[in-house]
Amino acid sequence: MITSEEVTHYIQNIPPAPAVVRQALDYARAGDLPKAAKCASEDPALRHYLKILVNRPLYGFKNEVSDVSQIFSILGVSATVQTLYNYLLSLLTPKKWELFTLTDHQFYDLQASLSKRWEKILLHLSVNDKELHSAIALIPATIIVCEALFASRKAEVVQLRSVKALDFNTILKRLSGRDLFDLAGEIARTWEMSDKTISLIEGASGLRETLNAEEKTLSQWMHLLLFYELSQSVYVSAGLNEFIDFQIDFVGDIYEPFMQVMA
Repeated sequence: MITSEEVTHYIQNIPPAPAVVRQALDYARAGDLPKAAKCASEDPALRHYLKILVNRPLYGFKNEVSDVSQIFSILGVSATVQTLYNYLLSLLTPKKWELFTLTDHQFYDLQASLSKRWEKILLHLSVNDKELHSAIALIPATIIVCEALFASRKAEVVQLRSVKALDFNTILKRLSGRDLFDLAGEIARTWEMSDKTISLIEGASGLRETLNAEEKTLSQWMHLLLFYELSQSVYVSAGLNEFIDFQIDFVGDIYEPFMQVMA
């Protein structure tokens, strides 16, 4: 078994924010992008990360964008906050993935794609809440925690997968008593996110019954987004799709509008 103390230890290490990044995040949360950009420009690693991220094909820019002020202006307040969270996660990305067959580039692509598509969803739903924009960063954070937990018990995990053909989410529940969304909720509490965000990320499992109308709508869209994203071949090969037990009845009424937003 993975003890609660072990889980807490891994979660408390997310994110280990350098002072300059923490200050940039504070300014971004307050909506002051010029000051956030000035802070971010002082961190060479963060500047490099932002340049690599925003110039990925997903963003569709014909010319390279490298100025931090311009990058934050392009992203806007909510996406800037989310991107800074993603950067903090990049500092925790393992040098070598032990259980999930991922590369750094594939993991960064996952972060970027989830962020961009979640932004489109919230725009479609007319939701303007910076923290809810950042909620999607909890999923990559949880994947990092799962990798760390599993890597510490690699032999046991490999045996469970080979002998009993268990998926990663079932193994996680057997070893820790938590699934992916339970862990994401714990990370949200550590990050001192709102109750609304915690309900959203836990509700995205599609299994919670005590959701109000707004929480259910957001949880439906996030559940379908995660299934859609993690069903891409690269993430199926990595094993990440095994964390999503697709609840078709939970999302049936939004499937068509979802596909239109993703088009």
